[in-house]
Amino acid sequence: MTGHDEMKAIIFDWGGVLCEETARGLISYFTKVLAVTPEALVNAFRPFAAAFQKGLITEDELWEGMSAALGVERPLNPSLWGEALRAIYCPKEEMFALASAVKEKGYTVGLLSNAEMAAMHFFYEQGYAALFDPAVFSCAEGTRKPERRIYEIALERLGTKPHETVFIDDRADFIAGAQQLGIHTIRFESPDQVKRDLVSLSISIE
Repeated sequence: MTGHDEMKAIIFDWGGVLCEETARGLISYFTKVLAVTPEALVNAFRPFAAAFQKGLITEDELWEGMSAALGVERPLNPSLWGEALRAIYCPKEEMFALASAVKEKGYTVGLLSNAEMAAMHFFYEQGYAALFDPAVFSCAEGTRKPERRIYEIALERLGTKPHETVFIDDRADFIAGAQQLGIHTIRFESPDQVKRDLVSLSISIE
């Protein structure tokens, strides 16, 4: 195991780690507003997903394309995505407390998230930037997990090397992407499990 004196930074994923996964809630919200089935909604979104998460198309362009595919009128709300996120967002307070605790111990605490512009704006509205610095979002970088470049960006902003960094995520493919660069990883299952895994890396959390 790597010693405490070598570990400098801990990167947290957002959806699924610091808050409940948002996909199901967003799908439910959008299907009600647009009066379509979940299957139809997901199929209409799929062709736009990567470009939207990378910030290559705007939310307006997303709804224009999806509405045409679904045969429905475009939403009137200029940011239906932001409205939906505010309605369904559920933070995991124990994980936020853990992030705060390790920051108080002197570790740099970062965020790495595949997120849309509306979600990024919501993040900053919540005042989270004070805790997570840097915060790296796919929509602002034009690349997303598990692509190699977004992990490189996170390391550059942290100013750390892979062996000095821990990345926590709930998805196996995103964990694998970080491991390819030599970053230490913890796959999220529960707050207690993450704490145990951090301790196993000689990271002080209390």
